[in-house]
Amino acid sequence: MIYLIVFISLIVAELVYFKIADKFNIIDKPNERSSHTQITLRGGGVIFYFATVIYFIVSDFQYPYFFLGLTLITLISFMDDVMTLSNRIRLLVQLVSMILMFYQVGLFFLAWWIIPIALVVSVGTINAYNFMDGINGITVSNSLAVLILLAIVNNSLGFVDQDLIYYTILSCLVFGFFNFRNKAKCFAGDVGSVAMAFIILFLLAKLIVQTGNIIYILFLLVYGLDTVLTIIRRLLKKENIFEAHRSHLYQFFANENKTNRLLISTVYGSVQLVVGLLIIYSTTQSVNFQWLMAIGLLVVGSLVYLGLKQNLVKKYHIR
Repeated sequence: MIYLIVFISLIVAELVYFKIADKFNIIDKPNERSSHTQITLRGGGVIFYFATVIYFIVSDFQYPYFFLGLTLITLISFMDDVMTLSNRIRLLVQLVSMILMFYQVGLFFLAWWIIPIALVVSVGTINAYNFMDGINGITVSNSLAVLILLAIVNNSLGFVDQDLIYYTILSCLVFGFFNFRNKAKCFAGDVGSVAMAFIILFLLAKLIVQTGNIIYILFLLVYGLDTVLTIIRRLLKKENIFEAHRSHLYQFFANENKTNRLLISTVYGSVQLVVGLLIIYSTTQSVNFQWLMAIGLLVVGSLVYLGLKQNLVKKYHIR
């Protein structure tokens, strides 16, 4: 019953946000770098944060430092959706939010060198999640896949309160109803992609710290490969990697190949789900098997990715 109440509350909250976004002209206008052609409401992904607010209240304020970090990073991201902010300001708030989240997870009680590595990975993941939010449904499809995987693992390991995952899944379903369409009612915006990335990072960090098994980071393999390999390609072409672009594999499929965007999003999420299930299976085997699985997925994934991208580059004479 509680989940139905939460679900209905999130629908109402999303509809109220639409009214506010429409009144204050919080919209996404297409430009030469966009994969869409219509003016669309921006920031619908704020529903991910609303789900966490509900959880925080219902759970009697569990994970307060995580929630404070999420609030800060959501607020600065929403401001960036409404007005363009300095990269330094955004990065500073992201770092503060990460430190709060790390404290909640307990990273400061581990070896000191873990912190800078975790910061680099986390900030990179948040920005990668933002970069990948470029077509209808891709954020919600990938996020649902990762959250389902985390829920499966949590069912046996209990590394976090399961309701935090369930409430976030409900917010994905609500957002997906308005976004997973050929003509989306809204886009996630920076506020949505960044908030979701932060939530998933917190859950993954909790899982990795409890198990001591870094292999779970491959729950982000699909987004990771498209982001890292795209950055490498742009660096080799001497491009500014901080400028807007349409160089991701999913963008080549959507823009040059004219593949249905919902199909692309579904494939991305489905592949990540399959990869994650293989990771979960490997954790029941020996450490050597886990490393072989991880390396195998990275190598095969990279080869498939590069093969598909090179084929599209040649087919459409992409520079």
